[in-house]
Amino acid sequence: MKNKTLAAWLAFLGGPLGLHRFYLHGGRDLLGWLLPLPTLVGLYGVLRVQRYGVDDQLSWVLIPFVGFTIAACALTAIVYGLASPQQWNRWFNPSAAPEDAAGGTSWLTIFAVALALLVGTGVLMASLAFSFQRYFEYQIEEGRKISQ
Repeated sequence: MKNKTLAAWLAFLGGPLGLHRFYLHGGRDLLGWLLPLPTLVGLYGVLRVQRYGVDDQLSWVLIPFVGFTIAACALTAIVYGLASPQQWNRWFNPSAAPEDAAGGTSWLTIFAVALALLVGTGVLMASLAFSFQRYFEYQIEEGRKISQ
């Protein structure tokens, strides 16, 4: 029996590592194995910012990968948490009764959904803002060089 609350928390906290996919689909899930790749690419962008500073153009491209991955996993946690018990059991517990407790919603589920909404939107907006700000600052600097 796959528990909805546990799946929502795994998607929120361990989603960028694919933990929710492994919990729901097993160790052979390809997407579960691929999810850490954009996470690592984005973390490499963060490492480049620490090493080379915020003017590193490659980091502007790489950092949103981790932001988008975290935001997508937060959205997954929200979808899992807001699924009705019938829908959850139809998706992940097909042999269970539609009203089985594994698909039920508790306060822990609602807390996971609320935190996923808060953190997911914050991370998504921060990663977009960083990349766009640095890109437009670079364009202004290049425009000044051309005009001189």
